[in-house]
Amino acid sequence: MIDYATVVETLARRWPWPTPGDPTLDGALAYLRVPVGASTLERASRVAGTLVCVVGAVLGALVGVATTPRWGVVVTGTGLAVGIGVPLAANRGPRLAARLARTRALGSTAALVGRAAMCLRLDPTLERAAAFAARTGRGVLARSLDGHVTRATGTPESGLDGFADEWGERFPALKRAVSRLGAAATAPPDERERHLDRAVSAALDGARDELAAFTSEIRGPVTGLYAFGVLLPLALVGVLPAARATGVRLSLTAVVALYNAVLPAVVVGSGAWLLARRPVAFPPPRIDSTHPETPDSPLPALAAGAVTGVGGGLAAARVVAPWAVPIAGIGLGVGTVLVVRFHAANAVRTRVRAVEANLDDALYLIGRRVAAGEAVESALDAAAGRVEGATGDFLGDAVGRQRRLGLTVTAAFRGDGGPSNALPSRRTEEMVTLIGLAATEGEPAGDALVATAEHVEELRRVERTARRELSQVTDTLANTAAVFGPLVGGATVALSARVAHTGTSAGFGAAPLPTGALGVAVGAYVLWLAAALTTLATGLTYGLDRTLVGYRVGVALCLATVAYLAAYVGAGVFL
Repeated sequence: MIDYATVVETLARRWPWPTPGDPTLDGALAYLRVPVGASTLERASRVAGTLVCVVGAVLGALVGVATTPRWGVVVTGTGLAVGIGVPLAANRGPRLAARLARTRALGSTAALVGRAAMCLRLDPTLERAAAFAARTGRGVLARSLDGHVTRATGTPESGLDGFADEWGERFPALKRAVSRLGAAATAPPDERERHLDRAVSAALDGARDELAAFTSEIRGPVTGLYAFGVLLPLALVGVLPAARATGVRLSLTAVVALYNAVLPAVVVGSGAWLLARRPVAFPPPRIDSTHPETPDSPLPALAAGAVTGVGGGLAAARVVAPWAVPIAGIGLGVGTVLVVRFHAANAVRTRVRAVEANLDDALYLIGRRVAAGEAVESALDAAAGRVEGATGDFLGDAVGRQRRLGLTVTAAFRGDGGPSNALPSRRTEEMVTLIGLAATEGEPAGDALVATAEHVEELRRVERTARRELSQVTDTLANTAAVFGPLVGGATVALSARVAHTGTSAGFGAAPLPTGALGVAVGAYVLWLAAALTTLATGLTYGLDRTLVGYRVGVALCLATVAYLAAYVGAGVFL
């Protein structure tokens, strides 16, 4: 396996001039656990950018000699643009990645505060509550709290205040929630419940308000991106032949540069700006290649993509035109690779969502029975029979294991063969931990479980509302990327071919743009839009997740390819 840190350090040593470090970039790299410093990364990126510029210039000269000077200029310009972009990406990319990671982490704020609140309901000791919330959580936020708790050991502090100071700038509601937790720990028993409810409500209200403001803020930029990055460029394709017919000369090189360099750069920059402004994300469960149900090797996906790409290219050559071969091959091939590669992860994610759907009902039923004096084991059995769907099946599997093997409540869910072992759900893991705590604490934990169930229900309501409001903004982008944009692109290329043919037959104006080259240029732009807009829409709605984005981009590429070529053929029939 390639040691990328060693490669970066080797390249950095080739840069002859000193480069001062950037504290902000150093902080982003440290947060992302990248084992190189900012100065090293920037020197390495400058060496890599210089090499790309040199290679692009050499290739441009060779292409210019072998074909025409125009294509040599295109290759050289592309190499220079990429070479200049390498240092910029190395400087800005880690900052964006760190910001997105922090946004993803903040989505678990309410759950963390809720775990601390449940612990305080059983024992009004702030130190224990902080340690419990850190120990029973997963992810960046829980690890950060655990670090603060460890550093506060042996001091009068609990670690929660330092934790709130670290994250409060990004999420001010966390400071309010932590202050309420502190007030609850010192409040009389009859007032403690009120403070704890207000602590969880502060975290939930903070997420709701932040996302509502973000949704309102991005409506204008998203609409502008849709209008000037998608509709207007595709509409201009049909205008190009008419403009040339009147004597306006616009070279193919300029069209390729506009549609395959300038516009993609604008879309990427705008998308990165929008994603960086998202305050909180409720990310989907993270499912990687270590999950037992995901394929270990990418070879089946690559093989399926190769077969589909070749088959699609051959079909496009016969049904559409020879120029459609690379569009069909790349669009269908890459799309199939992504769909096949991430299909299993998507199925696991669907199952996770189904199990999580009724967790609040399960906690409520278990909590009521435990508060009435019933044992957690029998309460769990009763809840498994009453809760519907995948959640009830999940509980039923644990109850069956407990009876057959004589396990504890927690062990019945976890371990080899446990229902939560192959279910990468942070929420179910937290539920199992809380039920295990109730099994230890007994009847006093019942009311705490009921209160936690209400908080889980409210958190799900906040998530649904946020995603519904964001979907009203992003659905247009996603639909345009997969269907409407390709349909418009294919139809306008067909119109362009028809107008060019009419102009040539009439014998006036400048020579028309070749339909084949124009179709490839616009087709490449359509495929780029399918990938970029789908990534943006998914990231804004759910937060960036590799498997979710990969699967959706794969589906979008396949749909966009078929829609683009079908629109070209269909429009050509009627024009």
